[in-house]
Amino acid sequence: MAALRRCDVDVAVGTVRVPRKLAALKSGLEFGPPKSAAGIRVVALPAVARNALISHLGKFTGAYPDALVFTGDKDMPLRTGNFRRAVRWAKSLADAGMPAGFHFHDLRHTGNNIAAASGASTRELMHRMGHASMRAALIYQHATSERDREIADTMDKRITKGRKADKPAKEAGGKRAKRSKPTEGGTKSGKRRRDASPDA
Repeated sequence: MAALRRCDVDVAVGTVRVPRKLAALKSGLEFGPPKSAAGIRVVALPAVARNALISHLGKFTGAYPDALVFTGDKDMPLRTGNFRRAVRWAKSLADAGMPAGFHFHDLRHTGNNIAAASGASTRELMHRMGHASMRAALIYQHATSERDREIADTMDKRITKGRKADKPAKEAGGKRAKRSKPTEGGTKSGKRRRDASPDA
């Protein structure tokens, strides 16, 4: 995110290109390629994120193609050491109604969970996350599977509750049938019909 430039954002179609990262080295900040080839990708944005990004570009990002989209003090690149202060993280959380313990990386987890819940396949999740391994993608899909199991369990409780409510009515009907008087000839209607039938 800290390495994202205006030229990496296509607001017309709502995509973000991820061609590089920003690393904090002992010698200073250095732009370079992502950790793996899978990290180089183009990701489609939900409309709500696209609109927020368009607004941000208009207010805070320089007009030239290489202008960094997100910056710290004096338009300098964001770093781990200045991030919380530069973006007023505590105030931003409060304004958004988020809990105080919410971490920036939790946004990534939230996005991946929403993508998995929206039906993204393992490969699609891997692409969005920029991972070459299935391990992380499967974690989010597993969480979705657990939620699906919770839904099924809740369905089962409602079905069972409905069956229990219906059972007393059936039992009441059965008792009434048991107390019915025998038909003429000392037999119940069902038995008399079988005896009277030539095919019985």
